[in-house]
Amino acid sequence: MPAVTIENPLTLPRVAAPAGARTRPVLTVNTAPSGFEGEGFPVRRAFAGIAYRHLDPFIMMDQMGEVEYAPGEPKGTPWHPHRGFETVTYLLDGTFVHRDSHGGGGVINDGDTQWMTAGSGLLHIEAPPESLVMSGGLFHGLQLWVNLPKSDKMMAPRYQDIGGGRVKLLTSADGGALLRLIAGDIDGHQGPGVTHTPITMIHVTVSPGAEVTLPWRADFNGLAYALAGRGTAGAEGRPFHIGQAVVFGEGDALTIRAEESQESRSPNFEVVLLGGLPIREPMMHYGPFVMNTHAELAQAFEDFQAGRLGTIPADAL
Repeated sequence: MPAVTIENPLTLPRVAAPAGARTRPVLTVNTAPSGFEGEGFPVRRAFAGIAYRHLDPFIMMDQMGEVEYAPGEPKGTPWHPHRGFETVTYLLDGTFVHRDSHGGGGVINDGDTQWMTAGSGLLHIEAPPESLVMSGGLFHGLQLWVNLPKSDKMMAPRYQDIGGGRVKLLTSADGGALLRLIAGDIDGHQGPGVTHTPITMIHVTVSPGAEVTLPWRADFNGLAYALAGRGTAGAEGRPFHIGQAVVFGEGDALTIRAEESQESRSPNFEVVLLGGLPIREPMMHYGPFVMNTHAELAQAFEDFQAGRLGTIPADAL
């Protein structure tokens, strides 16, 4: 983990918080419960138990795997609807195929991202390719749900295929951390993901014993989730490890540090950093629909049952 890397981070642009920046304190550290999704692939519910006021504009995030499938075991999701938000699928290991009723689709591999704006609604499917089902293999990724403001909830669906080679690579002041900027901006650098709700999404690999302090928009919230390894968050050094999410308080810088000793199967501390501009609108979430009112949720379900969110392509039946 992961596919997108570089041998010498010191050749990359460096990012550091300015002198005098207010490092955000840690408000809470939550442990993600485990469960199953779709046809039975294992997930960790990264944000379970965190109040929505700390998550807004994010709704939920699942860590899919890490799991080593035997031949015949890889699983995905059946065709299902969405309306009112965006899904971001970031794959660390393995292969995943996306297809939707609006014509979007593609294959993502190690380090790639798929960004689907459901908007007014569509049907889609995510599944491993037949070759992976036959062979088995390692599968590990994230799926993040990002809310849309009321003004954009009924926009036309859109699909973005963000190859790992397009991710903006950066490093910390001393080269001890590799930053993969997937969406948003940091210190004047822009990620490739096009967002409707202003957010920043970064996958950070921190070398054992290294520390990174990044500038962070004061009007954004701040979240960290450990994909692998262990370390600390905030200037106060609050411990967290794989499967735990950190909620930061107010400030304009984030600090993450990796412990000197890491697991042999994951030599570095792997963390996803997220921040976004809160929408501050009512959020009603029911299954695959995210709207502003109960009436809008009921309408979404009615539209789905009536076939108004799209139909499964004939060649997929």
